[in-house]
Amino acid sequence: MRIYKRKVIPVETPELEKLELMELDEYKETHTTAPFLYLTLDLPAAPLYQDELNENIIPQVPLSVLLSKFDGTTEREYKSYKESIMKRFELIRLPHYLILYIKRFTRNNFFIEKNPTIVNFPIVELDMAEYLSSDPAVQDAHPVTTYNLIANIIHDGQPGAGKGIYRVHLRHKGSKQWYQVQDLHVEDILPQIITLSEAYIQIYEMDSS
Repeated sequence: MRIYKRKVIPVETPELEKLELMELDEYKETHTTAPFLYLTLDLPAAPLYQDELNENIIPQVPLSVLLSKFDGTTEREYKSYKESIMKRFELIRLPHYLILYIKRFTRNNFFIEKNPTIVNFPIVELDMAEYLSSDPAVQDAHPVTTYNLIANIIHDGQPGAGKGIYRVHLRHKGSKQWYQVQDLHVEDILPQIITLSEAYIQIYEMDSS
């Protein structure tokens, strides 16, 4: 993965000083290359309000929106106590097994919060071509860019120790049947039901057929 980053000039900086700072290497964009074990996907903030029936609104977001983080052009701001950094990410290599980590849990000073947003994802033919670098050498090295889901780990319930449960959906490669596993309980499940779950970690296999 290629990571681009640049330091953000504080908003309150006078215009003339901004122009001077932009000429410094400290504020110019740089890039590094690093391997990855999985891709972290950031969910949009959950709504704070209820609908007209006083029920919680559970938003939905396409997986493609979350993956746009890695399209090489979308910038994200990362703040620390002393500075802000703008980053963008570009994929230069696709693994045989692609692991997606959907960041559902956030911790503050008092408790852990869970984002219930439903991610609309494909079971088959997830195409990662648009997130690959446009470098011809990278494109030529990836004749196959589609993936099929083989495992889907979900979390049900509230966050915190002992408050929620984890389940996993697994695809049997030989029979192409999907199964739901929770502790020692195993049962068949329809693919249509899988897409309605609160996916947490997903494993896709490159389609080599």
